[in-house]
Amino acid sequence: MTSPCHPKYAPAGDVGGALFLIDSRLKAIYDGRTELAAEERELVAQFTASLDADGVEDLLDGACTIIFMFMKWLRLAYEDHDKDVIEGVLPGFVASLSVMTRNIKPETIPTMSGMVIAAGLDLSPSLWRKQFGTWTPSEMTTLEATAFLLAEHINRLTDDQDYATRLISEALAGALDGVEDEDGDG
Repeated sequence: MTSPCHPKYAPAGDVGGALFLIDSRLKAIYDGRTELAAEERELVAQFTASLDADGVEDLLDGACTIIFMFMKWLRLAYEDHDKDVIEGVLPGFVASLSVMTRNIKPETIPTMSGMVIAAGLDLSPSLWRKQFGTWTPSEMTTLEATAFLLAEHINRLTDDQDYATRLISEALAGALDGVEDEDGDG
């Protein structure tokens, strides 16, 4: 029997928008900045201000899709080395969130850990989270940090600061090519 949290039942959401936010944060950190540059902050503010309630939901689903895709890539990478993805990712992930005391509320860490575990077990993080009700405002920053930390983990494993972003971008491009082919446009 298929789980109600199977990824085939999950909306993809606004993966492009979520990737934009994650990539902006990655670039700032890799440039040695703790904050986004003024121009980046303005772009992020314009983007987020343009979202209505459905847009926010789509963005959350997009972030969860990215988390799923990152964990799928990590699971395959760890399996190639006969290692367990949960064992390889979760301890460092939880430790990293735990030291982000200025922005991350401790009560959000178990939820995000559960999402990462769900994704590592090939379940939809979005559907897994929705079992427990609506998103809370305090989870928004932790969700962004979760996607960021997984991207950074992939980038460290590949020794390529753009690998995780490129992974998602290429998957998006491939998905769009498939849609065009189905419509007879490609």
